[in-house]
Amino acid sequence: MKTRRIGHREIPEIGLGCMNLSHAYGHPPSEQEAIALLHAAYDMGVRHFDTAALYGFGKNESLVGKAFAGRWRDIHLASKCGIFQENGVRKIDGRPETLEKTLNDALQRLGVDHIDLYYLHRWDKSIPIEESMGMLSRLVEQGKISQIGLSEVSAATLRKAHAVHPITAVQSEYSLWSRNPEIAILDACQELNITFVAFSPLARGYLTNGVKSRDELVETDIRLGMPRFTEQNLQANRPLVELVNRLAAELNVSPAQVCLAWVLAQRENIIALPGTRSIEHLEDNLTASSLYLPDECLSRLNKTFSIENIHGDRYPPQTQAEIDTEEF
Repeated sequence: MKTRRIGHREIPEIGLGCMNLSHAYGHPPSEQEAIALLHAAYDMGVRHFDTAALYGFGKNESLVGKAFAGRWRDIHLASKCGIFQENGVRKIDGRPETLEKTLNDALQRLGVDHIDLYYLHRWDKSIPIEESMGMLSRLVEQGKISQIGLSEVSAATLRKAHAVHPITAVQSEYSLWSRNPEIAILDACQELNITFVAFSPLARGYLTNGVKSRDELVETDIRLGMPRFTEQNLQANRPLVELVNRLAAELNVSPAQVCLAWVLAQRENIIALPGTRSIEHLEDNLTASSLYLPDECLSRLNKTFSIENIHGDRYPPQTQAEIDTEEF
């Protein structure tokens, strides 16, 4: 794969989001299957692995730690704090003492003495961002984390945080059908020399024909609570999928490769972060690094995926209230 810079490191431009190996999209794979996929990703050249305290409420960090025990030397490890489980309840908490405890717990679960990139998973709006950043900067000074990231924040919040301590990366959802980073955060990242990490670049599987009907989703799948995954919106958005399918056929590539190549073509400071439970899909995703989309293809995609052609909000109101991103 081609490489791109994130902080002081050069890493392959497609990483692996580890969330769905423990969390969110229905029944997770067995530990044996999940570790096999993580090892396959490493063997195929992936070096950026992204986990969080939230994913499986600690189980994902433990899984990643077990998979890569003794193999950390050339891995770029990312995890997140600020959302965790307390007494069985998901909670956003950006207090300095909570962030410090969450990190110490993460280090133990991962079996490492430091984390390369540590994100504030959500800005706790009851706590000034400067207070959370103050603790994260102290953790850098202590050598427990190398670089600081933010997730799902606005350009204004990024600037406030960056004034306290340099931010290395901002992670937000970005794909053909989630274009809100184009409002302000992409420009802010470029101006401040910050890497943008695009999660869900395959539209949570929708644009790769992974979800054709709501009936395909199991009861514990978080997509059931997302407005774009109502049956009405799934069907209303089908023309978007059909265009991706047509372009993929014309180029003799997969729909996933079209989607990932589009994301990577938007800015040179973008890292794509797809997730998968399938080794076959993993290999297919990584091949996108060698795909060049002609200008005519990019134009067709941008025209079809205009805001007015996308049906359904990204998140339900309760979740939207928790994040800080600009929205159309």
